[in-house]
Amino acid sequence: MATRRTTMRSRSGKKLYAVRDESGQFKDIQTYKRAHAADMRHTSKAEKAAAQGPLEKKVRKAAKDAVKSVKSAVAAVGRAAKRAVKQVSGAPKARKATAKGAGKPAAGKTAAKTARKPAAKKPVKTAAKKAAKKT
Repeated sequence: MATRRTTMRSRSGKKLYAVRDESGQFKDIQTYKRAHAADMRHTSKAEKAAAQGPLEKKVRKAAKDAVKSVKSAVAAVGRAAKRAVKQVSGAPKARKATAKGAGKPAAGKTAAKTARKPAAKKPVKTAAKKAAKKT
């Protein structure tokens, strides 16, 4: 329901719209130019309904329903993926140091450079410790 506005003029002569509350006090005062422009930008429900034909309403409703079903499907897939990750990531297996190339150094590298490489990385150790605590 639109609020009823009173018209009046300012000292400079511009037309004003004044909105009063239940007690008669001014609640809002706007220039006619700004208020009218805002009114023209606004489209009422009745105007929207008159502009849309029955076929367009059906198409819009079908599109909204499709978007809702796609969003719910995406959410379900996300939940299933989280569950699968939790089940799979129980206790990670410890990495084994391979003996591949341990006897002789690779071409162009010295034996000292190949000997400096660590056998296992820190994140694997911490993950194994966490898994051991869980059990």
